[in-house]
Amino acid sequence: MEVRASAKYLRGSAQKARLVIDLIRGKNVNEALAVLQYTNKRAADGIEACVRSAVANATEAAEKANIAVDPDDLWVKAAFVDGGPTKNQRRMRPAPQGRAYRERRHFCHITILLSTEDREAEEERGTGNGRRPHTAKKSASSRISARSGTSGTAAAEMTTAKATRDEKETEGATGTAPAAETEQSTEE
Repeated sequence: MEVRASAKYLRGSAQKARLVIDLIRGKNVNEALAVLQYTNKRAADGIEACVRSAVANATEAAEKANIAVDPDDLWVKAAFVDGGPTKNQRRMRPAPQGRAYRERRHFCHITILLSTEDREAEEERGTGNGRRPHTAKKSASSRISARSGTSGTAAAEMTTAKATRDEKETEGATGTAPAAETEQSTEE
């Protein structure tokens, strides 16, 4: 079961709220609430209220569907922040030499999606937390094999051949030839 809660027009910029949202994405609800409680950011209070609202929505939806849902089984499947309006929220601040700085008051909208489904199954399907699953950076040989359809060993041989070819080109460009070639040229 998936439930959603959103908080609109929270004070603060979306960029600053995203720093806090990144801390809780993919975690258990209890862990997320603990992190938010001890996070020293202004946006944490509004996000904590939104998470508690999502938990309340989950229990209410479970009662309506006549299903038993334990709030400890819920986890943050997706969480994102959108920018809110700044229209008519501009203020002027005094600046040196009689000038004025325009100051914009930022707002943001927060949406949190909780789920009771198994996390591992979600990550295998690739629908986990709204992002791609974390994978290690691919090596050059695996990228070549993915593009050309060759096996891993053939791709590794191709990359080593390319590396040696590049080294020879750079030696030729700098004017320094290997020692064996210089001996042959002096003997002739």
